[in-house]
Amino acid sequence: MIDVKKHIEYWLKTAKHDLEVADTLFETGKYDWCLFVAHLVLEKTFKALFVKVHGNKLPPRIHNLVRLARLCKLELTEEQAIFLDKVNDFNLETRYPDYKFNFYDVCTYEFTKEYFQKIKEYYRWLISLIES
Repeated sequence: MIDVKKHIEYWLKTAKHDLEVADTLFETGKYDWCLFVAHLVLEKTFKALFVKVHGNKLPPRIHNLVRLARLCKLELTEEQAIFLDKVNDFNLETRYPDYKFNFYDVCTYEFTKEYFQKIKEYYRWLISLIES
């Protein structure tokens, strides 16, 4: 197994790459996919934090952000848990065709901009926890 620093760097590097992809998707109006990839940004950043908190243990192969946060020993406020649960929906609604078209309609510029900005705030917050 790689050392803890490199393990964390792996997750952060891939999260940063995905954030750049999400920015491009937002700029080109692919709002549903922007939010899908933005979910991955938070998922991978939580997994980096998990590695830090648990001494290089492999993060679980799950996508649920609320569960990942709790496994990272974060005490979420109700508002934070609700937000992360909503972002979980972006992972599911884009993947499954039955829901995709409804989700596509919901993903307006304003909707996506609001959630994407907040996802970036959470990303920066998680980075600060990893760096502390």
